[in-house]
Amino acid sequence: MAALGVAAAVCVIPAPASADHTDQAGQVAGVVLRPGDRGEAVKLLQAKLHRGRYYFGKINGVYDDQTKMAVWALQKHRRLMPQGEVGSRVWAALDRSARHRPLVPGGGPDRVEISLRDQLLTVYRDRKPALITHISSGAEVRYCEDGRCGNAITPVGDFRVSRRAPGWTTGRLGSMFNSLYFVGGIAMHGSTKVPLRPASHGCVRVPLTTSKRLFEMVKIGEPVYVRGKIM
Repeated sequence: MAALGVAAAVCVIPAPASADHTDQAGQVAGVVLRPGDRGEAVKLLQAKLHRGRYYFGKINGVYDDQTKMAVWALQKHRRLMPQGEVGSRVWAALDRSARHRPLVPGGGPDRVEISLRDQLLTVYRDRKPALITHISSGAEVRYCEDGRCGNAITPVGDFRVSRRAPGWTTGRLGSMFNSLYFVGGIAMHGSTKVPLRPASHGCVRVPLTTSKRLFEMVKIGEPVYVRGKIM
């Protein structure tokens, strides 16, 4: 759905990254990565994020927006401050097992959980996290578009996927990619704008590359549990 505001751009100075910084065990030592960087260390970062179920894009050694949002997902999941820079705390988090507390422990082996507080979406398969992604949910403000007004709220509750719309679709509130509707016109969907704040009209925005995998995994009838509130 269309943005209610534009997230401020963060200016960063790219730092060089190369395979020279990795030891024989594949552990990066002392490398700091920032959006815009390229090289073998970025490939290693992407591979580790993929193994952790945070990243579903190409492992191409380019620290682009999709990689950055996967880093945000890891940081939020591990209770770190979400930011684009990857330093020692992120590398350490990537190399240790996560303690994951489900929102709905008895929600079934296969389900989607959405935390409004953490702005995270988790897909479970056989009771284990199979996809963890940064999201941007409803901004919880009043809006008016083309003479129609409403409240930008992502509803809390127990739902099921009722409809799937592959590819790009465009409605009066904007464009959506690979939409998975779970209550009325509210859907999980890919977007080119998934800022570090709730910014949608009510839908759950997901990074584009992750939305492709999400759409492959989640079918009609899958339980969707939305919990928490925006802090």
